[in-house]
Amino acid sequence: MEVILVRHTKVNVVPGMCYGNTDVDVASSFEEEAERVRQALLKHEFDAIYSSPLQRCRKLALYCGYENMLLDERLRELNFGSWEGQRWDEIQDPRLQEWYDDWLSMPAGGAESFLQQYNRVSSFMDDLKETKSRSVCVFTHGGTIRAALIYAGKYNFNQAFTDDVDYGSQIKITI
Repeated sequence: MEVILVRHTKVNVVPGMCYGNTDVDVASSFEEEAERVRQALLKHEFDAIYSSPLQRCRKLALYCGYENMLLDERLRELNFGSWEGQRWDEIQDPRLQEWYDDWLSMPAGGAESFLQQYNRVSSFMDDLKETKSRSVCVFTHGGTIRAALIYAGKYNFNQAFTDDVDYGSQIKITI
């Protein structure tokens, strides 16, 4: 099965803010960015469209013409717990350094670790493989895309953050 993973466009937040699972809106540049994504997706035909329920992903899917997308909670970004809504350089939590040292298993802000996110994304991908779809599109987040890339064997956990997953990017994997 071919899966096109689409990262949402830029969001309307203060630069450097930790917003992971927070439902923030798209940036004022949305239409210009979304149009580039829409144009790139025109060359594909999909059996199904999935999206994170967060508005930054739903809005992009809708702009691209996919009104009948299937929302799935497992496609949400990492939950950073008590750190959400704070600027990274202003977080005064002693667990922050512990998380930097062990981001794989340490829950960010007391909420969710990357391994937990990977496990929920893997659950989604396992279920996706059980469908009869041959080609699907998934509107989601950077962390979720990284987890899917690990699932697909493109990266291992140590490589997950070596490359950027740009806003509006489309990454093709086969599962």
